[in-house]
Amino acid sequence: MYSARPHERPTAFDRMLIPVQRWIWSDADRRVQKLLRFSETETDGGRDILRAAEVTSDPLLRRLYLEHAIDEFRHGVLFRHRAAALLKVSPCRSNSGFQGDWLTPGGHGLDDLQVDGESDSDMLAFLHLSEKAAASRFTVYRDVMQHDPPTRAVFEEILHDETFHMNYTLTQLARVEPKRHRRHLWRARLSRLWKVYLRLATGLSGILGSMLLTIQYFVLLPPFAWLAKRAARRELSGWTIVSPGGSESLDRQY
Repeated sequence: MYSARPHERPTAFDRMLIPVQRWIWSDADRRVQKLLRFSETETDGGRDILRAAEVTSDPLLRRLYLEHAIDEFRHGVLFRHRAAALLKVSPCRSNSGFQGDWLTPGGHGLDDLQVDGESDSDMLAFLHLSEKAAASRFTVYRDVMQHDPPTRAVFEEILHDETFHMNYTLTQLARVEPKRHRRHLWRARLSRLWKVYLRLATGLSGILGSMLLTIQYFVLLPPFAWLAKRAARRELSGWTIVSPGGSESLDRQY
């Protein structure tokens, strides 16, 4: 019913981050942890879309949402199985360092969507932009997976579904709102930009907070420690004799 277009080209921002993504995905431990998080995100997104199928009154959208939800659940299984296969080859350590999730998240961003309170047009606009962004990022992830063909094949398979999701949501949005579908897209785009700003601000605040704490530890703490040791050397060791006249009476509580 819907022809699959070629995969969307990554956005300029995603292309700019290709060297960072290549470094992140080169580590086996980070690869496993990101795949597991992708699995969880895809599964959660499938639940939200399944809920959208329950609340919509449009029979065509209900069927498409159900197909979409099934795809998301299957993506979660693919990511989880690939992570399990990598774990069998190389057990993951508890700490693999920088992940970069705040910079380029792998999910669809459905965790902030209140499905029950959204109209069909708003839901379709949000899904279209989310799938388009996911297709852009997954294209980058696929391209940097030259050293891991099985993981590359997982992203390649998922990209076909993302292209279909991106196409059907735009087609159905134009059907549901033939005159105002562009307005819904712009409103959803502004909402996503605001969430991107919040995500970047949160990530940068975490980095700046760590830098300030490090500076305080190495710059401000040593002088205070030196002054404390200097004051401690002036203190007399042992008990200090107190004159009898200077002591308080012991026949009352205070």
